[in-house]
Amino acid sequence: MKPPLSMAGIFPPIPTPFDATGELDLKALAANLEKWNRYPLSGYVVLGTNGEFPYLTESEKLTYFEAARKHIPPTKLFMAGTACESTHSTIALTKKAAALGADVAILVTPSYYKSRMDAAGLSHYYLSVADVSPIPVSLYNMPANTTVDMPADLIIALSQHPNILGVKDSGGNLAKLGEIIRSARPGFQVLAGSAGFLYPALCVGAIGGVLALANIAPQQCCDIVSLFKHGKHEDARELQLRMIAPNTAVTARFGVPGLKAALDLLGYYGGPPRSPLLPLNDAQKDTLRSVLVGAGILGAGIGG
Repeated sequence: MKPPLSMAGIFPPIPTPFDATGELDLKALAANLEKWNRYPLSGYVVLGTNGEFPYLTESEKLTYFEAARKHIPPTKLFMAGTACESTHSTIALTKKAAALGADVAILVTPSYYKSRMDAAGLSHYYLSVADVSPIPVSLYNMPANTTVDMPADLIIALSQHPNILGVKDSGGNLAKLGEIIRSARPGFQVLAGSAGFLYPALCVGAIGGVLALANIAPQQCCDIVSLFKHGKHEDARELQLRMIAPNTAVTARFGVPGLKAALDLLGYYGGPPRSPLLPLNDAQKDTLRSVLVGAGILGAGIGG
């Protein structure tokens, strides 16, 4: 029997590059992936939260999946964000992403009718998709954006499905992560959803992370995992602490526009976010630059 895919390691949820007219910039995608591929990343999440997935049409999503697959080496995992608000649409997009070469479908919780997204509704959604998906499924809990927080007992119950590979949890509740890791089926894979708590998540049994910060500090994020694996806990802790401020800057503080501005500062292509998201103003860019310099991610005097 074929061994299950491993989601161990670090995965950047890559931003979607748009040109000045707001259209997909696939050349910029290729150039960014060429640079990221030089780092010991385990793969990429394509059209996660940082990919501005709610702002893309289905046609654009499929075009983007196809383009990304061409530049993601077969040695790296291609995790495709295929969640839609309805189960029907999610199944359809997941099957299309699989046909384009995605390895895993990562599914954030539906949330528009959030009062109905209880354990029964979410369980039906995930089990229905997992039953028919031609590729493994990863749960994705992102309460800061969806305002839906999957409880531990639901994730543990869903872990029993053989086609549900693991979970990316961005909530930051370490006690909850520990409960999931202790009680989920053997082999269920738990990923930290933010670099702000990567090291403590590893300490309770997470096997890696899907981290916005890994787009701009890929080596540092991989180093935290490597130091942890080699028992160099003081070094891992020190690096974790140094990464908290830049992680906050490109997530809770400035969000996707901040992450894209950081990419521009570091020689990648960030470009504009898609409206109604707005790019950072000059004062915000100056603040961001200072944070990146202070963390050692950007050299002093670099970046316009």
